[in-house]
Amino acid sequence: MDVVIRSRHVETTSGVAPASIHIRDGRIAEVAAWDALPSGCPLRDFGDAMVMPGLVDTHVHINEPGRTEWEGFETATRAAAAGGVTTLVEMPLNSIPATTTVAGLAAKREAARGKCAVDTFFWGGVVPGNTGELRGLYRDGVLGFKCFLAPSGVEEFPCVSEADLREAMPVLTGLGAVLLVHAELAGSLRPVAGDPRQYASYLASRPPAAEHEAIALMIRLCREFGTRVHIVHLSSADALPMLREARAEGLPVTVETCPHYLTFAAEEIPDGATELKCAPPIRGRDNREKLWAALLDGTIDLIASDHSPCPPSMKRGDFAGAWGGIASLQHGLPAVWTGMRRRGIGLEKLAGWMCGAPARLAGLSSRKGRIAAGFDADLVVWNPEARAATGTLHYRHKLTPYSGVELYGAVEATFLCGNLVPGCSSAS
Repeated sequence: MDVVIRSRHVETTSGVAPASIHIRDGRIAEVAAWDALPSGCPLRDFGDAMVMPGLVDTHVHINEPGRTEWEGFETATRAAAAGGVTTLVEMPLNSIPATTTVAGLAAKREAARGKCAVDTFFWGGVVPGNTGELRGLYRDGVLGFKCFLAPSGVEEFPCVSEADLREAMPVLTGLGAVLLVHAELAGSLRPVAGDPRQYASYLASRPPAAEHEAIALMIRLCREFGTRVHIVHLSSADALPMLREARAEGLPVTVETCPHYLTFAAEEIPDGATELKCAPPIRGRDNREKLWAALLDGTIDLIASDHSPCPPSMKRGDFAGAWGGIASLQHGLPAVWTGMRRRGIGLEKLAGWMCGAPARLAGLSSRKGRIAAGFDADLVVWNPEARAATGTLHYRHKLTPYSGVELYGAVEATFLCGNLVPGCSSAS
């Protein structure tokens, strides 16, 4: 063995228990009894700390190349490691070029070379007119594809129509590729009316109907073409009944929500707090509790960050003009755990929502998301009872709504393929 990592609290496939994790050549060779130590093997003993699979975050905007001043592979992946994320999948937009062509994917990979502190994979994009690129992108290693049904905010990644989807989805079905969908229908969005500094004005501009109509469209097309469909960043709990019906019908539809929808509530957002602007928007307290309930009953499969940073200058002004995105990659674990802790939800749910289910979505479930023999030795060691230091941030820009929020769950160490990622502690 190269090293043994052990603790009294290891998230094993049969539950949390004392265990020793035997690691060889970057993979888990065996999950053994706590006191099963090979002679002469180096030992990292973490006492009573929680040892969990490294988080898999399937919704991250890094923006390099082209908009590296917003974020970049070096800063984003350091932030990921500090938050216990050992695998991320980067979204195809906000970089220039976007990952909508084989050449764009090659540029993205070249930009990432030598800069990533964690394992980094890529989604491709579906945009009007790029159906001919989809097979080549999938052949060259994208894990699936993302599209928008409303304007994305950047001109390099236009939204698709139903006609565009009808052209692309048969190709995706033939490839067995998943289609990730920003599910807001453009025709249901409205201009920001009233005082643009008031959050209520922004909230009214993106009504729940925009999500519902988009999700209904995707369910209908999923039924017709058999394409795997994944709804990203669900914010409206009113869409849950139709999603439950689609799942009961056996349609291959999966759903995610994000830490900010589970943490914040519209009633609590003050005027001018544009750091909380995102799309779809953060909705009310009752809606938030319904999202938690849908995680517990399995309607929502997973939690992903939707880390979408920008320079602070782009967040100035009002809700009509500010960039819509939240910097959250480093905060997902403590934000979600703090919400679970307040609601009396057991720790055993966390690894499923933030490790196992995202790994399945990305097609990485044979290597990532579990502490089991044969899996990559990607681990996060953290203290559920310690406060996370929300001021120690690795993002390029430190603007995030989590600054100053009391969060529990301090990351003590992150291991990638059995190797300690330096400088990733979030303990206060």
